[in-house]
Amino acid sequence: MRSVLPWARCCIAAVALAAAGCAWPALTADTPWGAVLLLALLHAGCEQLTRWRIGGERGPRSMASFYPVVLTGVFLLSPAAAALVAVPGALAAQVEQRPAAPRRIWRAAQLAVSAWAGATVYAAAGSAGASGPPAFPGALLPAGAAALAFCLVLTVLDGCILACAERLPLRRSWHGLFLRSLAPTGVHALAGLMTAVLWRSSYGPVAALLVLLPMYVSYWVFAQYHRERAAHQATIRALVQAVDIKDEYTRGHSERVGEASVLIARELGMADARVEVLRFAGILHDVGKLGVPTRLLRKDGPLTDEERRIIELHPEYGHEMVRGIGFLGEARSAILHHHERLDGSGYPYGLQGRQIPEFARVVAVADAFDAMTSTRSYRRGRPVGEALTELERCAGRQFDPRMVWALVRALGRHSLRTAVTADEGGKNVPSPRSAPQAPTGSAQ
Repeated sequence: MRSVLPWARCCIAAVALAAAGCAWPALTADTPWGAVLLLALLHAGCEQLTRWRIGGERGPRSMASFYPVVLTGVFLLSPAAAALVAVPGALAAQVEQRPAAPRRIWRAAQLAVSAWAGATVYAAAGSAGASGPPAFPGALLPAGAAALAFCLVLTVLDGCILACAERLPLRRSWHGLFLRSLAPTGVHALAGLMTAVLWRSSYGPVAALLVLLPMYVSYWVFAQYHRERAAHQATIRALVQAVDIKDEYTRGHSERVGEASVLIARELGMADARVEVLRFAGILHDVGKLGVPTRLLRKDGPLTDEERRIIELHPEYGHEMVRGIGFLGEARSAILHHHERLDGSGYPYGLQGRQIPEFARVVAVADAFDAMTSTRSYRRGRPVGEALTELERCAGRQFDPRMVWALVRALGRHSLRTAVTADEGGKNVPSPRSAPQAPTGSAQ
């Protein structure tokens, strides 16, 4: 949205006029300007911190939605004064898209109207407001109502501008906005209420503002984590998409191997952090095919010995591609060794038994299962039960029996997408077998 559409301009103008009307009484009333100025400066500082680098990282843009300062004004000030708290910071905030002026005006007006609504509900609910300290914990109920009103108005306005700017139906633009915003706003409201209680206590504003510091740091870390996680997911999606485009016969194979690997990992009782990394391993296990000539990947007839040796280099290619991606951790060893066999006849290094990393042994089973149950242009996929029987037959020589057992057990309780090719849609196929007992003498 590089230009603002007429309907969006009308929406911005209407909300800006409403914000001016909400704040106007503060100019003619006995307003505590010292408190308004201090809170406005603090909120503006929070907005500006998104431009700074801390520990080499720029603050996530989501930090601009740090509402405890605004909600502190809601609990301390009159509705008109509360509407002024967010205005300076929003007008001076960093804007990545152009035109910047309408976006800044919109943000300032939206927060002003939302704060006014929250403060109005807070006063109507029987709180002491600016005349005295909030009666904690009696102020929890009015504060909850105020936070609900603040969140509701904020999300309604968000939906309206989205509908006007993107020409979406209102129902679609509002869908899920309120529920997604409710929990974060509730947490911010608690911080704002604690700040307001301390502000009006004998400890004064300085002690009150110290409450916000640890919460701001926590929010920074949390937002940074989610930004990094989104970047990780985008990196993996790009790599997998590149593989799927190049090797059309196995399109979707990587995602399904990731799903099967997660089922095995959960059956083995792995920690959630390792399960997530193992999912990455399953998804990226064939990324080295980007280094294999496309003509070999798409060849319909049998491969020559020389062509097979070239294709068997893909685990090493894949390991070289991802070795610098730190968040993959153990997944890199699975990418390199998922074609090793317990009897030492695999590749690229002929590892045996426990020499093969655990993640590689998991991905090997998941990979073989999906390969057997997926229909390709040159053959039809096997039924799930037949594929599991083949895995059990090869357990101890090619596959780790413990991983095979875990997959059979998992498929006894869950379904898994199978029989998918570039030309066919996927389907969920539950295992027709009952879960067996754990095998003895499993390779570790």
